[in-house]
Amino acid sequence: MAKSASRTPLEEHNGQVSSRRDFLKQAGSMGLGLGGPALASCLQGRAEAADLAGSQAVTTGKAQHITILHTSDIHAQLEIHDEFFYEEGRPAFRRRGGIATLCTMIDALRRQNPQHTLVVDGGDCFQGSAVAALSKGQAIPPLLNRVRYDLVLPGNWEVVYGKEMLIKDMGMYTAAKVCANMFHAGATDAPPIFPPYQIFDVGGTRVGFVGYNDPLTPIRQSPAYSRGITFTRPEVDLARYVKVLRQEKGCQVVFVISHMGLAQQLNLSNQPCSDGVDYILGADTHERIREPLQGKFCKVTEPGAFASFVGKLDLVVENGTIKEGTYALLDVDPERYAEDEQMKTLVAAAREPYREEITRVIGRTRTPLLRYYVIETPMDNLITDALMWKFNTDFVVSNGFRFCPPLVPPAGGEADITNEYLWSMLPVESAIKDGVVSGQQIVDWLEGELENAFAKDATRRFGGWFVRYKGLFVKFTIGNPMGQRVREVTVHGQPLVVDKRYTVLGCEREGDPDNTVCRIVGVADPRRHDITVHQVVTEYLAGHSPVAPSIEGRAVATDAPADLLSQVEGTSYRFR
Repeated sequence: MAKSASRTPLEEHNGQVSSRRDFLKQAGSMGLGLGGPALASCLQGRAEAADLAGSQAVTTGKAQHITILHTSDIHAQLEIHDEFFYEEGRPAFRRRGGIATLCTMIDALRRQNPQHTLVVDGGDCFQGSAVAALSKGQAIPPLLNRVRYDLVLPGNWEVVYGKEMLIKDMGMYTAAKVCANMFHAGATDAPPIFPPYQIFDVGGTRVGFVGYNDPLTPIRQSPAYSRGITFTRPEVDLARYVKVLRQEKGCQVVFVISHMGLAQQLNLSNQPCSDGVDYILGADTHERIREPLQGKFCKVTEPGAFASFVGKLDLVVENGTIKEGTYALLDVDPERYAEDEQMKTLVAAAREPYREEITRVIGRTRTPLLRYYVIETPMDNLITDALMWKFNTDFVVSNGFRFCPPLVPPAGGEADITNEYLWSMLPVESAIKDGVVSGQQIVDWLEGELENAFAKDATRRFGGWFVRYKGLFVKFTIGNPMGQRVREVTVHGQPLVVDKRYTVLGCEREGDPDNTVCRIVGVADPRRHDITVHQVVTEYLAGHSPVAPSIEGRAVATDAPADLLSQVEGTSYRFR
């Protein structure tokens, strides 16, 4: 049977002014593959949602039961994959995700509240994999249309193909689009590129959404990616849009759907401009919020990444007010949800033009490749090992990327590294550049990168991890003020000398000045190499497999563990 279309919003602003008993009967099968804490959270969330649906106010029609299903940061991960969990102080791995699994799961959850469910995505969906990169994003939206999203927001990485492709790729979605803070360059007085808000009628309750992408995008990524786009901060106009939605449009529930990272989203929840917002549905930092975080004016959620999780928010709205609410972060578990057959066919067709290229095995690993740690990761140590092997400079650097699911070998065995997985590790095939810097430049650069990752001012905090490198040892204190975090630096085991010259090699970010290497500014004697990072890693794996990268202590924080999993402090939240 053909699927019905996603819900059409009541209007878009263009910028110009089941029972508990039934649930418990199924609970055993719901938890397959889940650990104790995750299973308990899942069961509690689903049981509470069943209670809401059966509440007297809902069953008598005095109130509406509304469900929001929220994904984000899928990063075009189409297949079932290894996923990382942190339990009892150590990593655990399970198979999760897959767009076909997600499709079945969303359908099942939608059937629990069929007329009153909205499905939304918080961005970074059509970037982050081989199929996405090789098709410039175009292969991905048609797949998501099968899931029947109601609303989508562009993410910070979806500018990677340029403004025109961003607009084209977003236009391929059948879902409504929203983003209030992306404008054609220099035209912030004109309507934004996408509608700033959307309104849906959910069983007679008017639900409004305002969307925001990360205003730091032009700094975080290669400047050329967002050329032609001006970003503004949500503080500029959020209060105005909330007033429009509440007072002029009669919305009883107002969401911000955001792709700014947990730190910025928590900060926004404490700003007066968020007065009148009920929830910030967050994204970007891949955090797994299992209980909404309460800010001064609203609550904040974030639903993980890679199609491994769905955030499920159930609300009871009575007389225009939220009376009750429950939230659960649900695993996209292929042991519970069979893959949707039509989606499997669509995914196979999307992969077919690139299948021979991307399925080629380029190496093997004996240890898990993962990128979930803030300070240092095995995956990025592999990349910088390859760069140092090829060029043997004083030090090499790689960006602190957050995307890419783990790759886990069987116990005592090896896992194949395919060209497709390389594209997930490095979704941009960057050119390589080297040059010469002083010791003082290295210290200044490290202080800047530490500020990007750990700024006390949340509006300055990037969504990525701390920069990666080989050849350096760096000890630092996260809690110190900006410019005072670096405690010790050595270069190949020797203390750094501030007036000595050192050679550095890293990626060339498109649009940066010639004298910049991977955000290190003022580099002397810059030189481009006729080889890409992809090619270097492929060569390295050909000669060194099986590899076994690990955390080596290249970066050490005096006030945080080596396995730090989040940049956010001062809350009850823990990544797991």
